[in-house]
Amino acid sequence: MQFTKNAIRNTVLAAGLALSGNAAMAQSDQPMTVSIDRLSMEMALKAAQATMEACREEGIQVGVTVVDRGGNEQVVLRDVLAPDLTLRISKLKAYTAMSFNSATSAIEDRGAGALGHVPGLMFGAGGVTIEAGGKTYGAIGVSGAPSGETDEMCARKGAEAVAMDLEFL
Repeated sequence: MQFTKNAIRNTVLAAGLALSGNAAMAQSDQPMTVSIDRLSMEMALKAAQATMEACREEGIQVGVTVVDRGGNEQVVLRDVLAPDLTLRISKLKAYTAMSFNSATSAIEDRGAGALGHVPGLMFGAGGVTIEAGGKTYGAIGVSGAPSGETDEMCARKGAEAVAMDLEFL
């Protein structure tokens, strides 16, 4: 069997690349790709509806936004009498909770500094992450209650409504 110089060179190069890729993987012990679990539309809707229901039980009409792991809107609901402003605020709260992986009430003090001037962030209470089984799936933001604490209480009930379903994944 006769090999050309080009065939030998290409084989050596391919083997070298394969080995260097494996060596790089072994060196860092980090995967080359990452899988991110996301809420289905049905789970996001269930969380939003449970949030809305919790606020209705308090006699409050609100806007609710559920964002995915990337902070993108997945479900947006506004009760009949809630002003349209509640939608913008609920989105900001959900996005901020997801971005900082924290309830917005726990990071309100960060809004007093430079981060408080970053467009798209809101450091008022009312945003919580959706977590289960050690994973974060998204966040819920609520606006329209007389206080951020009440907004957050409703958001927590929405997150709890899907936590058990997600726990068994």
